[in-house]
Amino acid sequence: MQLYIGNKNYSSWSLRPWLLMRQAGIAFDEVKLRLDFDDASAFKRTLAKIAPSGRVPVLVDDGFAVWDTLAIAEYMAEKFPNKALWPASMRERARARSLCAEMHAGFAALRNSLPMNIEASLPEVGAGKLRDEPQVARDVARIVAMWSEQLAASGGPFLFGGFGIVDAYYAPVCTRFRTYGVALPPDAAAYARRVIEMPAMQLWEAEARAEGDFLAEDEPYRKAK
Repeated sequence: MQLYIGNKNYSSWSLRPWLLMRQAGIAFDEVKLRLDFDDASAFKRTLAKIAPSGRVPVLVDDGFAVWDTLAIAEYMAEKFPNKALWPASMRERARARSLCAEMHAGFAALRNSLPMNIEASLPEVGAGKLRDEPQVARDVARIVAMWSEQLAASGGPFLFGGFGIVDAYYAPVCTRFRTYGVALPPDAAAYARRVIEMPAMQLWEAEARAEGDFLAEDEPYRKAK
């Protein structure tokens, strides 16, 4: 299998399936493309040969392309049922899927105002956004409430006990909270640390910091060094 991804510093959607597969011990070849959304770019031309979405991530399994992060996660869950990527019980699976879908389709204010930027530290930006943009504060409050409820129900260490798809889905949020200095209650802060301290996440972050690639459209608050 090959997983096509974008820059590790910026591409939150790429992180989700990469982290899921790497942490679960699912073998794949990584194909990293430099993010560039110009229709004539090498990024777009390469992806156009693989999948109609023209975006990352894309999983290719024996010539069969799966695009969209949630579709890749479901494909992995079906292909590797022994990995227990969804919770065991029907109701917990439904709840986990609900949480993933909420992240997949929602939290636009958080994603747009506080984009993933692993190597940065921008607490002043975070403070300003939380103060001036109520939608961002509401997104943060909803995520914290969700995490707290699930951790209390499962007993941890991850949202449904063991690591799974839903934790991979919220991993980019964990990095955002750190980058923008978002204060969290103890249970949510501890959960975010556990996600970031996973071996696969540590590897992703080390490689993100080593990229040294500044993309201005993904860095609205900074200038190139």
